[in-house]
Amino acid sequence: MKEVYQQSKQELFEQYGGPQGHTGEKAAGLLQKYGENVLEETGRKSIFRIFLEQFADMLVVILMIAAAVSMLSGNGESTLVIFAVLVLNAVLGTVQYVKAEKSLNSLRELSAPGAKVLRDGRKMEIPAKEIVPGDVLLLEAGDMAAADGRIIENYSLQVNESSLTGESVNVNKKDVEIAGEAALGDRSNMVFSGSLVTYGRARVLVTATGMHTEMGRIAALMNNTKEKKTPLQISLDDFSRKLAILIMGISAVVFGLRLHQGEPVPDAMMFAVALAVAAIPEALGSIVTIVQAMGTGKMAADHAIIKDLKAVESLGCVSVICSDKTGTLTQNRMTVTEVYLDGRCMAPEKLELSSPLHRQFLYNAILNNDASISGGKEIGDPTETCLLYMARKAGPAKDGIKEEEIRSMMPRMDEIPFDSDRKFMSSKYRVNGISTVFIKGAVDVLLDRIDYIAEGEGIRSIEKADKEKILRQNQIFSENGLRVLAFVYRECQENDVLSAESEYGYVFTGMAAMIDPPREESVKAVSDAVSAGIKPVMITGDHKVTAAAIAEQIGIYQKGDLAVTGQELDRMSDEELDQKLDRISVYARVSPENKIRIVEAWQRKGHITAMTGDGVNDAPALKKADIGVAMGMTGTEVSKDASAMILADDNFATIIKAVLNGRNVYRNIMNAIRFLLSGNLAAILVVLYCSFMALDTPFEPVHLLFINLLTDSLPALAIGMEPSDPALLKNKPRNPKKGMFTKDFTIKLSGYGLLIAAATQMAYAQGMSVSSATASTMAFATLTLARLFHGFTCRSDFSIFRIGLRSNRWSLAAFAAGVFLLAAVLWIPCMQGLFLVEPLGAMQVCSIVCLASVPTALIQICRVIKEQAEEKTR
Repeated sequence: MKEVYQQSKQELFEQYGGPQGHTGEKAAGLLQKYGENVLEETGRKSIFRIFLEQFADMLVVILMIAAAVSMLSGNGESTLVIFAVLVLNAVLGTVQYVKAEKSLNSLRELSAPGAKVLRDGRKMEIPAKEIVPGDVLLLEAGDMAAADGRIIENYSLQVNESSLTGESVNVNKKDVEIAGEAALGDRSNMVFSGSLVTYGRARVLVTATGMHTEMGRIAALMNNTKEKKTPLQISLDDFSRKLAILIMGISAVVFGLRLHQGEPVPDAMMFAVALAVAAIPEALGSIVTIVQAMGTGKMAADHAIIKDLKAVESLGCVSVICSDKTGTLTQNRMTVTEVYLDGRCMAPEKLELSSPLHRQFLYNAILNNDASISGGKEIGDPTETCLLYMARKAGPAKDGIKEEEIRSMMPRMDEIPFDSDRKFMSSKYRVNGISTVFIKGAVDVLLDRIDYIAEGEGIRSIEKADKEKILRQNQIFSENGLRVLAFVYRECQENDVLSAESEYGYVFTGMAAMIDPPREESVKAVSDAVSAGIKPVMITGDHKVTAAAIAEQIGIYQKGDLAVTGQELDRMSDEELDQKLDRISVYARVSPENKIRIVEAWQRKGHITAMTGDGVNDAPALKKADIGVAMGMTGTEVSKDASAMILADDNFATIIKAVLNGRNVYRNIMNAIRFLLSGNLAAILVVLYCSFMALDTPFEPVHLLFINLLTDSLPALAIGMEPSDPALLKNKPRNPKKGMFTKDFTIKLSGYGLLIAAATQMAYAQGMSVSSATASTMAFATLTLARLFHGFTCRSDFSIFRIGLRSNRWSLAAFAAGVFLLAAVLWIPCMQGLFLVEPLGAMQVCSIVCLASVPTALIQICRVIKEQAEEKTR
């Protein structure tokens, strides 16, 4: 069976319907048959399944066992509290997952375009999702093709298919039949969903919608890609597994020891439960999730939309950013940077309408141009649009004349459009009563057709030296990555008809050099990336010379670096690529396969790699990268689905801001984890000491749950709100293979835990002089208050005097709230009964406050001494 692009029009009309489109009634029936013209999602989990998956964790299982033991032992309060905590964590995780899904759906709705079609024999605009096979699309410059289709009427249609093929050059479409097999990019009689019409117009018979389009096929492939775990996920999973094994082992030993010491089975079991509850950081999962969620809010304010919470901390590991050039590092707007007139270069702003030479040059740029700018909307080829902006900055704007007025005064009389063979465009006008042909195009093609040159003094015959000078300047422009157009004209008779044979004898006016310039913030962003130990790499479909020139301007391409094309990359073996990888800063004219290979090469070297992209062809590489970054303004739905982060402003600088936020989130998470675990370690040490010394249980399970869930959670959340420090970008990316428990982290955690445990044990010893219940109450109050003070210590590795007590007001609020809750438990009668505490005297309270403050005071004194010593050595 013939493919759609191989069929004749008659065969297409018989299969899909006639050139006048469907009736409304028939279209409604086909919509029921084929479904909406949207990209479908597969494998979406139910909310109930997402909720149940929150319990698939070893530590959660241990807590559930602890709750069951508490229930069997008659301790209903502890059982209810533990189950309440588990359900709360599961609900929080489920809500966050659903929220991320809704955000993605919102992005889909925003990107869904409308479409103009023929229905019931008349033109109408409908939502793109209602298009069905057999509809006739009416496409013109500025439209986005909403489905795949075959061209049945063509009027110089040019389409940008970069979202699908990766080629940034506009494609000329034709109303022809194609015999034999043709690659996707060679199907010149087809228009594909997601393609942008840049020039001309056409009528297109829709042949495929939704998941049956070329874009839909790639979307289907992407649905099968597996999700990767982040470095923090791997570290936390490893920690949870090891902690679970350790808890079960120690609890069993303690249970056996208590039985050996003659304690009844229920009491021994409660001791083991207390140890398990003390060891498990119940709030850890929630704290990590909430801190990440707060990080996404900060990133969203900086135009970085995080789809997956877990990707937030991964940004802190990123060591390579492979960035697209157009629109991300550059402004995505062609701009004339220099013009060459009268033998010299000048800025476009210096053009004057009062100069005859300048006026002729500007008339050519405005009149011999099919683009337009209306209400801030650009229609037409970007190269022609930038010429209009050039003219607006020059003579016409200064005299209050806009291009529409010039065009209305001098209407077009004849034209020969630009095509890839001629490489120039010609059009005819009456200028000052004289019929004039304006031409713009490639310098090398037009130079042989030029007989004269226009200068400030007038027009003269062009000489060999003049042509050599023009070619030399053209070469200089090209070496700097600039695209160059030559502008020529000739006067003619009014009845002369434009033809290929008459396109000679021109007068050279000048040249315009243009480029898609770097964003102003790109230079600083690249510099910040390099300072942060991140290797920025440019990957583009543009030419190597242009790409290298832009990369050099913004600091990506340095002396000694390499720029390679996709073809050169194809010729390299993996071993050769690995050897050159660190030196290659620019990849030009690359294919989707090239992008995946580049990502894999960096990952082989152990680097966490971020990749930007906006097209369907970028989706596999976005999925393959550790952090896929899609463009929010120009990105396709498939690229957004494949990514972990979406740039709302398509700006490279936003990635660097996201990296800073990611590093800050990770730092805050690690500080919060250190805070939680050091406090838990203190409780474990006290429980173990009492167990080995055959002392009574120092804590009731409800005591430890109160500490872990209330008084610990508040300071941990406050630590997660610690503001970002730009100095974080001066550090090198962390090594994801090191995991959480580095030597420095473990030493500090252990030291903090020992100090708090010692203070708690001293309070317990004092209380034992009164009674076991008083000892338990004093140990509980001291541990709680010590951990509240400890929250200030864990905000940073610096002393509180350096970072400032009020630089994070949330930490002060958390401390105050924790003290209030502790006071309520100690002094409100009904709370005393619920939390199994004894009334305390004034001296006992003073002792608790003094002992609880000692660990934090000692740590802060050591930090101040260290900081003063460092200042003296500077």
